Amino acid sequence: MLLLFANGVALYGVSWILWRLFHQFIVRSPLDNIPGPSSKSWLKGVFPQLFNAQAWDFHREIAEKYGSVIKIKALLGENQLYVFDPKAMHHIVVKDQYVYEETTSFIEGNKLMFGPGLLGTLGEQHRKQRKMLNPVFSIAHMREMIPIFYRISYKLRDAFARKVDDGPQEIEVLSWMTRTALELIGQSGFGYSFDPLTEDANKHIFSKSAKQLVPVSFKLAFHRMYLSPLVRIGSPKFRRFILDIIPWKTLHQLRDISDVIHGTSVEIINSKKRALEEGDEAVARQIGEGKDILSILMRANLDASEEDRLTDEELTGQISSLTFAATDTTSGALARILWLLSVHQDVQNKLRQEITTARKSGDLGYDELVALPYLEAVCRETLRVYPPLALASRTTRKDTVLPLSNPIIGLDGREMHEIPIPSNTNVMIGIYAANRNPEIWGPDSYEWKPERWLSPPPETVTGARIPGVYSHLMTFLGGGRACIGFKFSQLEMKVVLSLLIESFRFTPAGKEIIWNMTGLATPTVPSSGSSLPQLPLCVEKVA
Repeated sequence: MLLLFANGVALYGVSWILWRLFHQFIVRSPLDNIPGPSSKSWLKGVFPQLFNAQAWDFHREIAEKYGSVIKIKALLGENQLYVFDPKAMHHIVVKDQYVYEETTSFIEGNKLMFGPGLLGTLGEQHRKQRKMLNPVFSIAHMREMIPIFYRISYKLRDAFARKVDDGPQEIEVLSWMTRTALELIGQSGFGYSFDPLTEDANKHIFSKSAKQLVPVSFKLAFHRMYLSPLVRIGSPKFRRFILDIIPWKTLHQLRDISDVIHGTSVEIINSKKRALEEGDEAVARQIGEGKDILSILMRANLDASEEDRLTDEELTGQISSLTFAATDTTSGALARILWLLSVHQDVQNKLRQEITTARKSGDLGYDELVALPYLEAVCRETLRVYPPLALASRTTRKDTVLPLSNPIIGLDGREMHEIPIPSNTNVMIGIYAANRNPEIWGPDSYEWKPERWLSPPPETVTGARIPGVYSHLMTFLGGGRACIGFKFSQLEMKVVLSLLIESFRFTPAGKEIIWNMTGLATPTVPSSGSSLPQLPLCVEKVA
């Protein structure tokens, strides 16, 4: 069997290379006429420049030089597209979303790491899961989650207060934001506690694994893109055997992380099942008091028709998928806001005044919290200028034609209003570029200005018809694969910020902070000698 696998890998590799060479030198593609940056490497194309920790300038450079549709050379000269044209994005994520589906590497990789949850399924299976989950993320349910959000955020505030009792202190805030985000999804999502949010708490093994997932998986991003078909060879037991014997440290790290995440997810599901079997009182005694996402989902699943019901494997997959989607994105966004507020003291003071005035009568309910204009402006502008995810990729499942808002000039000098795209072409949605597009957001589009949201957006923004689900932005994408929990994430951020900004002043700690484009944007401190994500800020109590 091992010999069969080795032969299969060799056959796949040789076949793929010959196929790529054939298409590169013999078959002409309509994408050949699209302008784009020249490759420094025939083997890897421009991927080394596009996918590296400091690729921010390269993304801006190609957007400004080549416009909203760019040809990207990938492995062995493969043509891919980098797109942030509004009309094109609408077709990709909304109108023709079942032509432009998630890449095979994305689906197969997520299925291996998380199981068949939202991040690891396509087509009818994915639509069925979203149909079951949509009611759980409704505004009505968000209102019921507010008390849980406050309970956890007060623990965070108290932990900070104890650290600065004797005066200003440097606090590594990213780790605290990550712990808080994980506990928020744990309690409100699954009725499960991962972290007491105290200084000397022993970290839950799930917490350690969740923190390592993004940096470890980023190291394998290039390999996943081209080797994902190999995970289909043989049975799951055989694939696990092969995985265990391959001498690849990073791959084994990802395996161990996935094992922990899956094991914890199964534990949570089994605990919830036992409570549901015992009745409503048993569910109410759990941490989420029966209002958590999983309790509601599992009740709905029991009442669903046979054809709509999710399997145990799919339910387990939702836990790991939602945890991954909700933890690092939210904690990264919160850390970015605190960093920006520390640099822009005038914005921090104005935000504190709004929050303090609003909170004179106590904790704010859902409607009061979302109605705070400056808090909303700070969150929106941060998610515009600094989206946690810079790119999203899709693959065409058949030959198609991509229309454009504005025509581009091909390499042959012809004006192109649409682009014929062959089947199996990877298309990258430039989230970062779309959110910062000067043609839409104006000449100050690269600047962080919360005040721009205090008045109605200009016609260039509303008229562009950006297909994102949130505030004319692509941060949470759009269509059937838009982020299902974007309202959940915003509410988390606002509850946490309302307590922290009211209680503490954040200032720079005097250390250079470098933000890296490692899958999700993460801060590091070069002078620390460590590549691990961290964000030290000086924190003091507000007088």
